[in-house]
Amino acid sequence: MKTMNDNKGFTLIELLIVVAIIGIIAAIAVPGLLRARMSGNEASAIGSTRTITSAEATFASSCGGGGYDVTAAAAGLSTPPIAGSPAFIPADLTAAFAGTPKSGYDFVLADGPAGTQVLAADICGGAAGATSTQFFATAAPNVPGTTGTRYFGTDESGQIRQDTQAPIAAIGDGQALQ
Repeated sequence: MKTMNDNKGFTLIELLIVVAIIGIIAAIAVPGLLRARMSGNEASAIGSTRTITSAEATFASSCGGGGYDVTAAAAGLSTPPIAGSPAFIPADLTAAFAGTPKSGYDFVLADGPAGTQVLAADICGGAAGATSTQFFATAAPNVPGTTGTRYFGTDESGQIRQDTQAPIAAIGDGQALQ
């Protein structure tokens, strides 16, 4: 009598084919995932830039005596105007001004090109100090080409500009965001 071997399972060739197919699918999907991540980082940078613009306008009208906060760490914007109330900008954006990237972007806040210093009224819990009649905020990718490809900038006009080649140095640089 002959006995039959019952060999159930996959052969090595079949397993190698499955692994190769998974590798091909991964090679196709990863670049798309990276592009989606960059796009998300850029959308976050645009949103953060809008937040900076509205926070500066609110600060100027309520605490800044008509002037904008242009301190490098956004001290006036990160301090609540009244004890127990929220600050003008969230903590992660405050940290971005201090050097911690937010969604792959670095943020810088500075005086505008021809900003003059004005004295702020001290009506917001000591957060007000010398303010300026202009401000300029920029967002640049932390690792250009990896975390983002576009640079953004805004000023007191509220218009956000973008450039794909170089950081925005003045609000006249780049194209206006549509």
